[in-house]
Amino acid sequence: MDNNNIASNKPKRKTTQIKKVKKKRSTGAVIAIRSAKVIGTLLLSLFLIIVITGSIFVTVLTIYVLNFANVDETITLDRAVVSSNISKFLYENPNYDADDPDSEEYLLYYALKNPGRKAQWIDLEEIPQHVQDAYIAAEDERFMQHDGVDFLRTFSAIANTLLGRTQGGSTITMQTIKNITGEDEQRGVEGIERKIKEIFRAINTEKVYTKEDILQCYLNIIGLGDGQQDIVGVQAAANYYFGKDVTELDIAEAAALAATTKSPATLNPLNSAEENKYRKEWVLGKMLELGSITDAEYVHALNEELKITGDPEFQSRTDVDEEELNNQGLTDWFMDEAIDEAALRISEKKGISLTDARAELYNGGYDIYTSVDINMQKKIEKEMQDPSNFQAYYLADDELLSCFICIDYEGNVKAVVGKRTEKKDWDEFNIATDGTRSPGSCIKPIGSYAPAMDQDLITYSSLINDKPIEITDEEGQKMKWPVNYSEYGDDGNWSYNDIFAWQMLARSLNTAPAQLVEKMTPAYCYNFLKEKLDVSTLTEDDINYSPVTVGGLSQGLHLQDLVGAYMIFGNGGKKYEVTYVTKIVDSNDEIVYEKSDGYKQAISESTAYVMNKMMQKVITESNGTGRYAKLNKTVLAGKTGTSSEWKDLSFVGVTPDYVSGVWIGYELLEKIPTTQYQNIGAIWKNIFGDIAETEPHHDFTMPETVVQAKYCTKTGLLAGNSCTSTDIGYYKQTNVPATCSGWH
Repeated sequence: MDNNNIASNKPKRKTTQIKKVKKKRSTGAVIAIRSAKVIGTLLLSLFLIIVITGSIFVTVLTIYVLNFANVDETITLDRAVVSSNISKFLYENPNYDADDPDSEEYLLYYALKNPGRKAQWIDLEEIPQHVQDAYIAAEDERFMQHDGVDFLRTFSAIANTLLGRTQGGSTITMQTIKNITGEDEQRGVEGIERKIKEIFRAINTEKVYTKEDILQCYLNIIGLGDGQQDIVGVQAAANYYFGKDVTELDIAEAAALAATTKSPATLNPLNSAEENKYRKEWVLGKMLELGSITDAEYVHALNEELKITGDPEFQSRTDVDEEELNNQGLTDWFMDEAIDEAALRISEKKGISLTDARAELYNGGYDIYTSVDINMQKKIEKEMQDPSNFQAYYLADDELLSCFICIDYEGNVKAVVGKRTEKKDWDEFNIATDGTRSPGSCIKPIGSYAPAMDQDLITYSSLINDKPIEITDEEGQKMKWPVNYSEYGDDGNWSYNDIFAWQMLARSLNTAPAQLVEKMTPAYCYNFLKEKLDVSTLTEDDINYSPVTVGGLSQGLHLQDLVGAYMIFGNGGKKYEVTYVTKIVDSNDEIVYEKSDGYKQAISESTAYVMNKMMQKVITESNGTGRYAKLNKTVLAGKTGTSSEWKDLSFVGVTPDYVSGVWIGYELLEKIPTTQYQNIGAIWKNIFGDIAETEPHHDFTMPETVVQAKYCTKTGLLAGNSCTSTDIGYYKQTNVPATCSGWH
């Protein structure tokens, strides 16, 4: 009890208060501990996330480097990598002497000069030291110390790229590589990939080239344009901004150029004088800091008043004679085609549009080797402009159009002329390559005779009856077709006589090719023209008798395609691609395009030669349609072509070194008054005859696969002992006719 009383008499309130205080402290500590644990867990998680993310990034980066980046790639820094503002079209020097060290193998044919682009190479030893120092100070102060990459700046740039910002972290070596490759992705994954490739390229490049090599290339390819003019390199920039050679620049001018580099369009001394001044002062300060200039030079350059000219015409040096460039005049017909083809080849090689490829071509730096025979081109242009080569007598109002093209037996165009009149504009409409007209009977050798002979359906002396075939017209009615325009006028009478195949061709009778097409089918002949001979204008409407038999094509064809198809009759049946350009070399001395020596064997060698012999009869026979083209000492095979109602006249001539063709007609489809003009064969001879007579070769060589033999003129079979009337024929070894029995 007493104990209890004593206990009850103690100050309970105080004890209770003390207990409460203790209880409160205990709860706070727990909260603090728990908070610390949460924060610690969050920090640890964040740390782990960073570590894991970094590991993933490093892993991905490593995988990329190992699998996709070419760690051994080195960029070529030869002088050739610097494109000038000129692309040069070259031709073979006809007077080239391989034994003469001063003889040039190729001469300048034409140069495309981009007046908006200035680029001039200058060797490093000619660039003043203070110009070199200004660029090192402005762009890469540790250039002479690092091995191609300033890693601190580079990693900072990559980090900023990931954050969607851009920051210059490139060394002079890396900038040089970027300018050469043209790769300039700035953001995202593409930007990182580009940086990674740039790093390895820079490291490898510095293993191969000296600092002097790299700096020389850099100073010649750095872009310094003002947004209006495309200025490339310090030499062109010195010309443009100061009207000086780079060797004449002082320290202030050098600093002004170096200041321009960061953003040429907004920091150049011509259009952004104040902005350039602030940046120039910074460059001068950096040069002073690096010991490139003295205090006195710094003060003098800082206070110098720059004299800016902005003269796009001033050019102290060039690798092509300016007078020669300025006196070129218009592009000729051949050059227009060469430019078009060069743009196409660049487009195909680089996977860019034709528009972009053409712009790139005009921006300069390409050497384009052409197939032109310069003397032939000039002569044919002159002959085409001579009215007497066309007119039967003087015509005051002569609106007859014409075009001409000559190709060698590997498909190289030697000359082309698009009109009779003098060329008056760049890229003028060229009828030979752009125009599409009916070839008339010129289609016969390539559309029916050649494929039929290749299938052994006929021989040189096969007898073919001059009778029509029966076809169904558009109204579903049966009709006899075709008429023999060249033999009987427009009445369509047929002789129903048996005529030799070579005679059918020489007289250009329509019935024989119609019968051959009927045997082979129009579809076969269509595919032969399209697939074997590269006739480009065919449509599905041309899978019919008229188009492949007498040239009634739905869209006509280009004279270039027609003449190109005829090459098979002079080169053993080989069909090469028709080209104006044989090779294109870019500013990096790399071959962008080189004409292949590949070909399609359109017909056999023996077929080609027998067809050639048959086509010679077109020229040599008294009633041959091409007799007016006959030459004196050079063998000629050929074919005339007349479209319906005499609206188009064509002739294709096959000589031992060239195949060439001419077309005449009016812009609107009108009948040609043939009495007012010379025969189409004579026109071809007037234009090309002199050239043909001076060819290196004057006859074709008969292959071993062809048999020359006498045939009976009664049966077309090989002449037997009893045959009294014979002639010489030519036959494929695989399809020699039987011997005539003599019972005729």
